[in-house]
Amino acid sequence: QVQLVESGGGLVQAGGSLRLACAASGSIFLDMAWYRQAPGKLRELVARITRSGNTNYADAVKGRFTIARDLTKNTVDLQMNSLEPDDTATYYCYVRDLVKKQDVWGQGTQVTVTS
Repeated sequence: QVQLVESGGGLVQAGGSLRLACAASGSIFLDMAWYRQAPGKLRELVARITRSGNTNYADAVKGRFTIARDLTKNTVDLQMNSLEPDDTATYYCYVRDLVKKQDVWGQGTQVTVTS
C-alpha cells in the first residue's frame, strides 16, 4: 500500500523560508510533485519533478521555490524562499504510482505566511 508522509508546514512571516518534505513508500513512483490549495480556490500545481530530474514550476513560484527528489529514499522536498502571503495554502504531496498507474495524494500540510 502506498503511503505518503508530509512534514514541514508552519507559520512564517513574509520573506521567510520553509522546507516541505514528503516521504513515499510502497511502490515505484514516476512523477512527484507539490500542489497547493488556498481557501475558495482550486488545487494548483506548485512544482513537479520527473524520475530523470526534469522540473517545472508554477509561474508564481519560479525563482523562489525549488523542488528536489531523492530516488533512493523516495522523498521529494520543496524549499520555499521569499514567501509571500499569497503562498498561504494547504500544500499536498503528489506521486504517480508507476506500478498501479494511479495518482496518490498526501494528507496536506498547512503553510501560513503573515504580512
